[in-house]
Amino acid sequence: MKGRRNGNGLEAWPGYVDALSTLLMVTIFVLLVFVLAEAFLSSALSGSDNTISRLREQIAALSQSLSLETSKDTTLSRELAALNAQLAAAQASNTGLTQQLAAANGTISTLNAKDTQLEAQLSDAQAEASSATNRISALQNQMAALAQQQSEAGPGLQQQLSTTQGKLDEAQKLTQQQQDQITLLNQQIAAMRLQLAVLEQALNAARTLDAKENVQIADLGKQLNEALARKVEELQQYQSAFFHAMRDALANEPNIKIVGDRFVFESDVLFPVDQATITPTGQKEIAQVASAVQEISKKIPANVKWVLSVDGYADSQAITGGPYHSNFDLSSARALAVLDLLVKDGVPQERLAATAMGSNNPLNPGTTPADYAQNRRIEFRLTSP
Repeated sequence: MKGRRNGNGLEAWPGYVDALSTLLMVTIFVLLVFVLAEAFLSSALSGSDNTISRLREQIAALSQSLSLETSKDTTLSRELAALNAQLAAAQASNTGLTQQLAAANGTISTLNAKDTQLEAQLSDAQAEASSATNRISALQNQMAALAQQQSEAGPGLQQQLSTTQGKLDEAQKLTQQQQDQITLLNQQIAAMRLQLAVLEQALNAARTLDAKENVQIADLGKQLNEALARKVEELQQYQSAFFHAMRDALANEPNIKIVGDRFVFESDVLFPVDQATITPTGQKEIAQVASAVQEISKKIPANVKWVLSVDGYADSQAITGGPYHSNFDLSSARALAVLDLLVKDGVPQERLAATAMGSNNPLNPGTTPADYAQNRRIEFRLTSP
């Protein structure tokens, strides 16, 4: 019985050894899988951290550039608001002077009408006075004749002489009243003319001031227009220089088109299909653009604000796979890829701006492969920030 037990124990031992060996191998394999997975994850996380750091640096640079440009835009807006306020004040003052001028003209018209009326009354009074004077002269002649007749004929004409003398006294009294009326009318006319002269003087002063205000308004408007025109002319001058420099640098490139003031690169030349990684050929062409931009930037004064706009476009075909969810995402990634390459080629970050346009503004509205190829593009243009 004892020997049988010892035999059973020895026979079971190899099974335990095999089980332990298998368990050890499985444990080592699992540990190896975990180690490899951790290594792969560490590598992926390191690459993601580098990409995130680079994107954060770009965002910080763009934010700083945006802050500076916003501050400059605020300053210009304040100057423009001040000029507009001065212009509005001058226009309000001009309106007040115009109203005063209209009131003065109305008063002068009224006084002129009264002056005409008084002159008419004076003319009538002078005519009546002249008529009365003539009557007095006739009566005096008649009295003289009667007096002579009385001296010759005696007391028979005394009564007729007394009657004529009464008429003469009444005529002289009437003439004196008319003379007093004429004097009063002359005084009124003199006062009216004096008031009219004062109003004429005030009117001339108002007209002079109004002319000065109009000149001031014209000067303010001219200054405002000149300030805006100077900003536009400065940029246009260097936009023209940039256009010629780019055209000369890219003259022998068959894949580049000029549309207005923009230089158009077909995306298929710069990128593989549905990707945002620039091909070696595309890198050479972007390097030419960077060289032309650096050359022309040396000629632009520091006080002239400009940026090179990098606009990414896609065609209208829907994206069915890959890392990009829409044409907008693809155009954005491609514009940023070109911007990054320009920075590496020496173009300052603060002079660059990237814009994603998706499938908007197609060059060709057709639906053929050639039409789609034209609409997948990158555009460069010099513009204001």
